[in-house]
Amino acid sequence: MTQDDLLARAQTWLAEDPDSETREELAKLIEAGETDELAARFAGTLQFGTAGLRGELGAGPMRMNRSVVIRAAAGLAAYLRAKGQGEGLVVIGYDARYKSADFARDTAAVMIGAGLRAALLPRPLPTPVLAYAIRHLGAVAGVEVTASHNPPRDNGYKVYLGDGSQIVPPADAEIAAEIDAVRSLEDVPRPADGWETLGDEVLDAYLARTDAVLTPGSPRGVRTVYTAMHGVGKDVLTAAFARAGFPAPALVAEQAEPDPAFPTVAFPNPEEPGAMDLAFEAARAVAPDIVIANDPDADRCAVAVPDPRVEGGWRMLRGDEVGALLAAHLVHKGARGVFAESIVSSSLLGRIAEAAGVGYEETLTGFKWIARVDGLRYGYEEALGYCVDPEGVRDKDGITAALLVAELASELKEQDRTLTDLLDDLAVAHGLHATDQLSVRVEDLSIIANAMSALRSRPPVHLAGLTVTTAEDLTKGTDSLPPTDGLRYYLEGDYKARVIVRPSGTEPKLKCYLEVVIPVADASELAAARAKGAEVLSAIKRDLSDAAGL
Repeated sequence: MTQDDLLARAQTWLAEDPDSETREELAKLIEAGETDELAARFAGTLQFGTAGLRGELGAGPMRMNRSVVIRAAAGLAAYLRAKGQGEGLVVIGYDARYKSADFARDTAAVMIGAGLRAALLPRPLPTPVLAYAIRHLGAVAGVEVTASHNPPRDNGYKVYLGDGSQIVPPADAEIAAEIDAVRSLEDVPRPADGWETLGDEVLDAYLARTDAVLTPGSPRGVRTVYTAMHGVGKDVLTAAFARAGFPAPALVAEQAEPDPAFPTVAFPNPEEPGAMDLAFEAARAVAPDIVIANDPDADRCAVAVPDPRVEGGWRMLRGDEVGALLAAHLVHKGARGVFAESIVSSSLLGRIAEAAGVGYEETLTGFKWIARVDGLRYGYEEALGYCVDPEGVRDKDGITAALLVAELASELKEQDRTLTDLLDDLAVAHGLHATDQLSVRVEDLSIIANAMSALRSRPPVHLAGLTVTTAEDLTKGTDSLPPTDGLRYYLEGDYKARVIVRPSGTEPKLKCYLEVVIPVADASELAAARAKGAEVLSAIKRDLSDAAGL
């Protein structure tokens, strides 16, 4: 693109931008002759994929803004019309990030202009409330405006179809084609009204449904500290806990209310270093049984437990540990059906399912795949996502997961036991499944491409002294999985291990998921097994980094 072409494209975009803030931002870039910045914003278009849209807020087609959202909504409306659903209902939810309410209203206006019906949730609410509302209201599609746990400067646009689960191929490509067909915003009718703003009836129905995950009469005595991580989870989670009869959680006051600036955390993700510091500080003051955290749109649930062996006395459980705990609890409650997980999650779930005589299935990464498993009863992935009531919410749900964790902790408390004790039992029964992650955040996406290329052209033969017995390039698919950009290695030696490498679908990260299984004869061997697991995982990290050129 020549400089003249770049400026012409920017001026065309500026002329139809409906947002005064991004118009002003773009006008200043044009006036100042900021060609490098303009080139970055007009190098293409923000791609609509199986995660919908997600990106940095700002002016131009490579940023999240009202112009991009209006085009996305118009593409979705055209897709629904092409599928014979042009008179159906689209329900729209949103979080408390910058511009989320604007993007939600724009989506409603586009749907009405296209002849569909539209309903907005009454205020910023957790993503699982939107996922629930789609099926509850009989909608043909749903949109959630959220960037989940991304940095403050980001926002996103997540699309669900009428089954209440997120889109998967080929729907994503078909919607993307309709978005590309939108020539000008002037071609997209956007009436000033005509949509419905829902009352609290849908939220009340969702909260009534949360009771279904608990066993009537089960213990409810666990004491918790809770953080909403500056997101929208607090009111819904505390209402759910109150309905269920749990003691009111002690709130992390500094993070309790929605704040799109996320002022107390570098990244509003419970997994990120430092994100839980305030929660642990509150826990040391209150001395609860557990700490629970949601991410900003409350579809994820993090759990921490007292641990005198670590500095500060509190330890975050890994997503795989919570996934195994919830699976064991559901088995204990008599759950039947299929237990499912993404391929990057711990193989311990398969062991638990096999021992319990329930079905088990692996899927590609993402709840869009887990939610579609036939006969699903429980699904999880290691990134703190848990689906414990698939008939109510066909997506991860940080509220119902928190309730089920609280019920399990309450039952164990009555027996003078803890979540840590149950993890020990699972390790003795099935082997210690130690997991870790090598996650590399980049500014330059070519680093990720180069690392994947290096591993494909020169696959590792050994990692941490273990022999790579199987190396799979997942772009070719497998007998049970469709193609995806990833690599999977199985290792054997003194221990069995597994490594999966993939680019993140939502962030500029290369993610490597590591697992080693250490046999354990009895509880007396657990400490040594954990030390050995940590040692092997550390060595795999080092050797994998070298092999990938990182």
